[in-house]
Amino acid sequence: MNSASSRSRTLKAVGALSLAAATALLMTGCGQSSDSASSAATSEAAKVVPQKQTTSPSATAQLTEDQRERKTVLDATKVTFDDAATTATGEVAGSKLVDLDLEGVDDDDNQSPSPTATGSPTGSPSPTGSPSPTGTGSPSASPGADGPVWVAEVAEKDGTIHTVRINAVDGKVIEARVDADQDADDKKQTADWLAQATQTPQQAAKVATEKKKGTVTSVSLDDNDGKGVIWQVDVVGSDWKKTTFDVDAKNDTIVREETDED
Repeated sequence: MNSASSRSRTLKAVGALSLAAATALLMTGCGQSSDSASSAATSEAAKVVPQKQTTSPSATAQLTEDQRERKTVLDATKVTFDDAATTATGEVAGSKLVDLDLEGVDDDDNQSPSPTATGSPTGSPSPTGSPSPTGTGSPSASPGADGPVWVAEVAEKDGTIHTVRINAVDGKVIEARVDADQDADDKKQTADWLAQATQTPQQAAKVATEKKKGTVTSVSLDDNDGKGVIWQVDVVGSDWKKTTFDVDAKNDTIVREETDED
């Protein structure tokens, strides 16, 4: 009796141990299966959700509207200020340069008045009849179908102004004409200003670009509030900002300097 009871207790103990071991094994297997399934699900989710791209804005995107306009026109311009000035004065024998402006660059700004008091020629229609960039009302001017244009005013000895339009890509003259709306007083004022300007516009441009490295986009002869005459020179730097220099037309001294941050 005692022997039978002992064997019975032994069998129960072995059975209990076997059951515990089986249960532990089953639980371990379930845990591994659950971890594996979770890992697989995470992997699949990673394939579906796109990774965030971190791209820094381009240099062009950081430019202001005016700076983009200058870049567009100057990137297309092949003829320099010096070459355009030479072409313009060569078109009218014995003439001198009074004003030279790259059309489409800062045309909406208040330009200094020309000696003829008729305003800048950049607003005049092109020979083809299509309006110039200044007349389109577009917030961002760009070169026309034929590319950018230099617009020059050159004066004869008596002060008669001629407007000369020059293709800024190939340097060819597009149009040359006498300004029809000049009167005797306009001509006299132009002649007087030129007589006072002992320094050339090229010399004034050199002074300006020595102060600020860049491209000359405009040169204009103007009165310095009754204190003689100046060459007003616009220079666009590598940052596409424009700096305007007022250069004394008698001694090449810079009397004013202003940078447009736009």
